[in-house]
Amino acid sequence: MQTITITGGQPLYGILRPAAAKNSVLPLLAASLLCGGPCRLRGVPDLTDVQTSLALLQAVGAKAVRHGPDLCTLPVQAKELCGEIPAPLAGAMRSSVFYLAPLLCRAGMVRLPLPGGCRLGPRPVDIHLAGLAAMGATVQLEGDAVTLRRFGPLQGTDFTLRLPSVGATMTLMMAGCCAMGTTVLRGAACEPEVCDLADFLRACGAKITGAGTPVLVIRGRQALEGIAYDPLPDRIAAATYAAAVSAAGGQITIEDCAPETYGTFLHFLQDCGVNVKQGERWAQIARDPRRPLRGGQHLYANGWPAFATDTAPLAAAVLLEAEGPSEIYDHLFANRFACASGFAAMGADCRASGRTLYIAGGAALHGAAVEAPDLRGGAALLVAALAARGTTLLRDPGHIRRGYADLPGDLARLGARCARRQCVSPEQEKVRK
Repeated sequence: MQTITITGGQPLYGILRPAAAKNSVLPLLAASLLCGGPCRLRGVPDLTDVQTSLALLQAVGAKAVRHGPDLCTLPVQAKELCGEIPAPLAGAMRSSVFYLAPLLCRAGMVRLPLPGGCRLGPRPVDIHLAGLAAMGATVQLEGDAVTLRRFGPLQGTDFTLRLPSVGATMTLMMAGCCAMGTTVLRGAACEPEVCDLADFLRACGAKITGAGTPVLVIRGRQALEGIAYDPLPDRIAAATYAAAVSAAGGQITIEDCAPETYGTFLHFLQDCGVNVKQGERWAQIARDPRRPLRGGQHLYANGWPAFATDTAPLAAAVLLEAEGPSEIYDHLFANRFACASGFAAMGADCRASGRTLYIAGGAALHGAAVEAPDLRGGAALLVAALAARGTTLLRDPGHIRRGYADLPGDLARLGARCARRQCVSPEQEKVRK
């Protein structure tokens, strides 16, 4: 078992550059299956979800390798592709759903065990399936798996998403590239990662307009070629670094990541009394740890351009010691605040009720033994520990490494007393004795 040890009270200083965004890299790897030439994604961090994606590509017959910081995929004949996605890989990450459209288009069928990932509550794939069915795919539900087949090419369609799902928008955009005729997606998600996938596909030869708006138009059956591509920098990692210095104090500069991509989080920090300066590709975040933050925040997490759901736990960590009560509501995920029990163990007065986290503020945080319940909740506990007195032991069952290659190391380079250690579990100790 790995444990992250954090001794709080150390201000942070320095410069960081976020790596390529996890939420862009994973769909881009799936989309590379549509390309007739090799693809190179540059500057990709070594995340466990990326490792799972590479294993999934290999399992379905594709060729994908890492060359230093870059990931390379090679073109593969359709007859060499297998549409059966292994259950262990599908269960390891939610992003296995991105392989529905590419494998359906290339192999003619795909069987996907229901995908896993963080336990954030119900995350149905019904919009993905309804859109693919509207393009002519047959959909068969079999217990905990779904099988899709096509008999002939998919057909372009005019489809309205019942809600602006990022994953479904990406799935149907990829499918539209292979469909006959024109596909119109209404009520589409507008997140920067959706735009990044559209930019990648356009660079490969796709005809896509409207990315970043609620109406996407894809003119299908264009030959897609492989390219070298720089994925979007990770705006959630940037927000994490900004939250860390806001909690611990100090001054950091985040470079090579457009502040507009996480602007709602920076505005929130400013409202709390954090000093934020920014340019086109950089942001400087500073806070005097002797000056208390302002609470009284009422945040509503939803799809772009609203407050990002992935940053909601990070905002909570910043608000624990702030003066005045705050609350955060997450419209997208029913169990976004599983980290609340960890906050409470560290001395915070907070409680989760449904989709809302209530924070009394004014906490005197102290070190404790806590466990990362999910990816962003684990990162939020780490941020809170930076402000706590004493040492926190954060038991990390692998969640944080799904989205950050080395978050403890990044923070240690800024001056935090933070390190990852391999610990022996009680069960392992019994075996050794």
